[in-house]
Amino acid sequence: KDQSHIEDEFGDLLFVIANLSRHLKVDPEASLRRANEKFIRRFGHIETALKKSGRDINEASLDEMETLWGEAKSQER
Repeated sequence: KDQSHIEDEFGDLLFVIANLSRHLKVDPEASLRRANEKFIRRFGHIETALKKSGRDINEASLDEMETLWGEAKSQER
């Protein structure tokens, strides 16, 4: 499919999500802000854990980062 069609479909999806949030009386901007903050915290955990082990993030495998992501999630519960 061409990029224009994909962008149209993606826009439709975002519109549906915004409309759903209105029906649920949820502020979509606040929700997105919270999700971004959560991502930053969890990614920070990955960076910190790797730094403590003397490694750079560019040296870590995706599997290793996924494990560290899971640790960050567990700590938030």
